[in-house]
Amino acid sequence: MGGETPDFWWGGAQWPAKALLPAAALYGAVARRRMNNKQRVAVDAPVLCIGNFTVGGGGKTPTALALANAAIDSGLQPGILSRGYGGAAHGPLIVDYHEHSARLTGDEPLLLAQTALTVVAKDRVAGARYMVEEAGCDFIIMDDGFQSARLAVDFALVVIDAGRGLGNGQVIPAGPLRAPLKDQILHADALMVIGTGAAGSRAIRQTARGGKPIYEARLKPRPSDLLHKKVLAFCGIADPEKFYRSLREAGAEIAQTRAFPDHHPLSSDQMRDLLADAQRDGLQLVTTRKDCVRMAGEGPLADELLAASAVLDVELIFEPDDLKQRLIAQTRDAYSRRRFG
Repeated sequence: MGGETPDFWWGGAQWPAKALLPAAALYGAVARRRMNNKQRVAVDAPVLCIGNFTVGGGGKTPTALALANAAIDSGLQPGILSRGYGGAAHGPLIVDYHEHSARLTGDEPLLLAQTALTVVAKDRVAGARYMVEEAGCDFIIMDDGFQSARLAVDFALVVIDAGRGLGNGQVIPAGPLRAPLKDQILHADALMVIGTGAAGSRAIRQTARGGKPIYEARLKPRPSDLLHKKVLAFCGIADPEKFYRSLREAGAEIAQTRAFPDHHPLSSDQMRDLLADAQRDGLQLVTTRKDCVRMAGEGPLADELLAASAVLDVELIFEPDDLKQRLIAQTRDAYSRRRFG
C-alpha cells in the first residue's frame, strides 16, 4: 500500500477512524486468520523477513541494506526479495539498476540492487525459489511481506520508527496497522526501534509484554556538502519528516520543502516548478536516494532535475554494531533447526 495515507491515521480528528472501526474489525480478522492459518512454503535457504507493523515509513529499506552488507561480510551470497511495489514487472526478475527503471521494478528494488542481488517477484514463493535455484543465493532477505504468510520465515524482524510510531493504533482502514498489533507481535521474532521518540512506546511496551527482544538503531547522514547550505528539500516517501531531520543533522538549512506521496513519479510541471523555485530563491535542491532512482531514465527534464539536485544518503547504525552479525547468525541457526530438526 503506497501513496498518501489519511491524515487522521497519524493524529487530528478521529471521527473518521471511529466511523471505519467496523471495516477495520473485518480487515483485522482476515489478516489474523491469514497470519495464523495460511500454509507457508519453505525454501532451501535461511529467510530473514524485515517488516513493519504499519503501512510505510518504518525503515525497512535501510535495514535491508545494512543486513545485506552484514551477510556479505559474513561470507554469504545474500539476495533481497521484493514485491516491487509500483513496478510493472511480475517476475521473478533480477534487478539491474543500470538498465531497469522504477516503472518496471519499483523504486526501492533499484536502490536495494546497488548493494546486493535483488529479485522482484509478485509471487514471493516463486521469487525465493528462483533466488536459491537459479541465482545462487544462500541467504534471503525479504523486504516486507511479514503479514503475507506465503513464505516460511526463519527470523521476522519488525522495524518501527520511534518518532512515527503506530499512528492512531487502529487497523486499516481506520488506521495504519496492517493487522491487530498483538497478532503481529505473536509472529515477530524481534522489534527494531529506529531513532528516538515517544510515539513508538506502545509498540515497545506490548512487544516487551510478548517476551520478544527489542533492539535499537539510528539513521545517520553520510558525509555531504550540505553544511550551512540553504536548501529546497523535496521527496516522495512515506515519512518526509524523517528526511528533514536527517538534513538538519547534516547541517543543512531548510528554506523550503515539497513533500509528495510515497513512490510518486514527478510530473513535468512539478519538476519545472522545483527547478524554477530553487533558481528564483537561490536554493540548493536536495532529495533522497530513493527519489533519485525513481527519476533516473525519465527523460531530459528529469535528467536536468537530477543534475541540479544534491542527494542526502543515510545509513543505519545498529547499537551495538555487532547486532547485524548476530541477526544473521540467529536467522541461520533458526534455518538449521527448521531444516534439520
